Amino acid sequence: MLRYLLSAGLLAVAAGPVRAQTASIIAPSVADGGVQTAPASSPSSSSAASAATPTIYFTADEMPAFPGGDAALLRFLSGRLNYPTAALDKRLSGKVFITFTIDSEGHLHDPRVVRGLGSGLDEEALRLVRLMPRWTPGKIQGQPVWVTLTMPIVFRAL
Repeated sequence: MLRYLLSAGLLAVAAGPVRAQTASIIAPSVADGGVQTAPASSPSSSSAASAATPTIYFTADEMPAFPGGDAALLRFLSGRLNYPTAALDKRLSGKVFITFTIDSEGHLHDPRVVRGLGSGLDEEALRLVRLMPRWTPGKIQGQPVWVTLTMPIVFRAL
């Protein structure tokens, strides 16, 4: 897991490696570590419906990547983080798990908190994810596909 201490020494932000979404139809918890390899949406009998609704995968041959890799993701998060005052007052630290889908062009869709901490940290994690640039899309057999990811954002009040 990557960690970065800001020079002010007031907080640390760590971004762990982005993991494949672990939820399935039955929805095991994020901590279970299981990964669903089947597509998230079932194939439709009509080709018009399948063209309108893309197949979303939880794993891919090549997983989506933040431009520049994990080091660039860490710099991006730490450079834009505004630690909420309510969380600092409570000395609240921990992980906020955010899930989102990356389309075949690298755009992020539907970011939401899977497991949060409250006191403004959930909202801050969502804000950071919504600011992210386009990612390198995931690929299956060389073709770009939609992939759902879960990313932990670690907040540490020192």
